[in-house]
Amino acid sequence: MEPHPPPPDQEDLDPRDWPATRAQAHRMLDDILDYVEHVRDRPVWQPIPAAVRDGIREPLPREPMDLAQVHRTFLRLVLPYATGNVHPGFMGWVHGGGSVAGLLGEMLAAGLNANLGGRDHMPIEVERQILRWLRELYAMPETAGGLFVTGSSMANFMAVQVARTAALGPEVRKLGLRAGPELAAYASSAAHSCVRRAMELSGLGSDALRVLPVDRAGRMDLGALEEAVGRDRRAGVRPFLLVGTAGTVDIGAIDPLRDLAAFARAGHLWFHVDGAFGALAILAPSLAGRLDGIQQADSLALDFHKWGQVPYDAGYLLVRDGALQQRTFASSAVYLGREPRGLAGGSPWPCDFGPDLSRGFRALKTWFTLKVHGTDRIGAVIAHTCALAQYLKARVEASPELELMAPVNLNIVCFRLRGADPDALNRRVVADLQESGLAAPSTTTLDGHLVIRAAIVNHRTRAGDIDRMVDAILELGR
Repeated sequence: MEPHPPPPDQEDLDPRDWPATRAQAHRMLDDILDYVEHVRDRPVWQPIPAAVRDGIREPLPREPMDLAQVHRTFLRLVLPYATGNVHPGFMGWVHGGGSVAGLLGEMLAAGLNANLGGRDHMPIEVERQILRWLRELYAMPETAGGLFVTGSSMANFMAVQVARTAALGPEVRKLGLRAGPELAAYASSAAHSCVRRAMELSGLGSDALRVLPVDRAGRMDLGALEEAVGRDRRAGVRPFLLVGTAGTVDIGAIDPLRDLAAFARAGHLWFHVDGAFGALAILAPSLAGRLDGIQQADSLALDFHKWGQVPYDAGYLLVRDGALQQRTFASSAVYLGREPRGLAGGSPWPCDFGPDLSRGFRALKTWFTLKVHGTDRIGAVIAHTCALAQYLKARVEASPELELMAPVNLNIVCFRLRGADPDALNRRVVADLQESGLAAPSTTTLDGHLVIRAAIVNHRTRAGDIDRMVDAILELGR
């Protein structure tokens, strides 16, 4: 029998003209660096014109297009209409400003195109190094496990899965909730909505989450927690999870973590801390004491892409019992077989500690950011954002046209303009301010009142940016 002829060579996707592509790549890098360097000269945000929105809508591109032409389209249609969180005037929602070090790390990661699901290669060692740093930072044992994820929403979801395994054993993965008694979890009314969603997605249901009131400072009410747990125990329901928050989404409150840790330990509950942005306050000596008790967490969710200034996305889950985390997620498959040597070595793999098999190299931009700037400098930036929040608070209190609507715990200030119909007034002023491109706070609702919410996260923000926002709000209000 004649051997089957090999297929003809197919043209690959590498450039045909490397020098021209290299020159274009340098222009693209220069353009994005110019964007960051001169971001103050741009509007924070601007509405997308209908023509621009329509311009991105086109048929599936079946034929090649020159890289420079695609880049020009990006510069015209995409870059001017981004979220704006790179800008120092962005104070809506808790979005970090990114960093040039992280930007360049992300570029290098894209070039390596590494899959950090598994196998034996140095990108995984970079991620493991960051795990070691976090163990040191939060006084976790060497057996603690950890994993980069998209963000704290995913980290909180995974923490619920680990807590469920701790309560019902690994057989819950096969039997589902038939594996044990009815379970109950506890969080404050200020906890992030992703905690409720995690309960829904885990099969426990949102009704299994006991939502507890908060005190005047926005912290979980310990008396209400004790009552709720006691009530569940008397009803034959098993308390299994207590969620504390380090930096609530609306006002930046920190639950009494040490008291919660002691309560959880005495009652054999899994103690999880959602520290999406607030957990990194541990880098600032003037703020670290407010996190007292976070070191006793069984698991911790945090985002490097917020106060850590790493480009999106870079969330993280840290688990005190790494072996339990592995029992929660590890899954055997023939094609994922491990070997004592070769590329299939290096077990256990990151995919054994979470649900993803395909994982990007988020660790590299985080590693670059931490190495280039150092945690002391990042901590100083974090402390400065809180000092700016106090400055904004003072400006609000000094103006008879404004009123402070919540305590200023960290870097979030909630206030509003006074008026006959303050909800309508403040809603309109915030929208007008955002569309002006001058500043971009957000709104939230506290005690039934719509308020202006300024979350100061960007390392580029200065007192002058605060002044411009306040002056504009007063002018628009008048």
